[in-house]
Amino acid sequence: MLLIGEKIHIISPKVKEALAARDGAFFVELARKQRAAGAHALDLNIGPQKKAGPEVMDWLVEVVTEAVPGMTLSFDTTNLAAIEAGLKKLPAGTGAIINSTSAEEERLAAVPPLAARYGAKLIALTMAKEGIPVSADARVSIALEKLIPRAQEVGIPMTDLIIDPLVLTVSGCQEYVPQCIEAVRMLKMVADPPPMVNVGLSNVSNAVPAHMRPLINRVYMVMLMAVGVDAAILDPLDDDLMAAIRIVQQRDASTPLGALYLKLHDAVAAGAELDPADVDMRDPAQLEVWKTVQVLLNKVIYTDSYLRL
Repeated sequence: MLLIGEKIHIISPKVKEALAARDGAFFVELARKQRAAGAHALDLNIGPQKKAGPEVMDWLVEVVTEAVPGMTLSFDTTNLAAIEAGLKKLPAGTGAIINSTSAEEERLAAVPPLAARYGAKLIALTMAKEGIPVSADARVSIALEKLIPRAQEVGIPMTDLIIDPLVLTVSGCQEYVPQCIEAVRMLKMVADPPPMVNVGLSNVSNAVPAHMRPLINRVYMVMLMAVGVDAAILDPLDDDLMAAIRIVQQRDASTPLGALYLKLHDAVAAGAELDPADVDMRDPAQLEVWKTVQVLLNKVIYTDSYLRL
């Protein structure tokens, strides 16, 4: 599975400050930490950067590629000129991902040809002009009717197309959280050949108290892995998250919590639900996972105090 480090993101005040100051040492350290933690690629989210975008991306790519040579970079901005500047700056042999296009006409017209021209992978969001669809069926329809045909039209191989069915936050959009899981499942079943599927994992815990976010993220990740997700933009510096991914990939049931993750994974993969008999409710860590699963499946209403109920 492709793990894309999310830590170079303009939404972070420290990143924003370092970018404004052109503090190369800050980004060198952040890039190296993410690679050491297990990231396979790095997302460079510089925001819209309407005026300075190309210069900012050019500088950032130079700094990051010197820090982690050969590492795949994901260009995350709506500024196409900035994306192209980053693609041009990449050393030979360095992989590239464009993050992202949507199914909106103007984005479909401009972004896929750019990816095809530079041989970059393309993340394509199941979002149309009307916004993000509610149901899994509608998201999959956008992929099948608009995103995949456009990629084929401009010559992007299916191996380079990454569909993103859009993770929404459990705080405020709870009813849509299970729909993303089902959208991943359907994309892997109905498309031939199936596309790669990516998620922006941390979106599920947006607007959730900071101390609760890692738990929600890692439980959701286990559930998404069960339905075949191929890539995730995530925090590789979250040790517990990376441990959960390793447990699933290696089928490591050597600890009670690890065994529970695997039971959750297998239940979701089978289209079933985790059996409460498989959970030791006396174990606080297992009880937290159980409660979080119920919230992520929209069976218990999310509140900031759900773990204490």
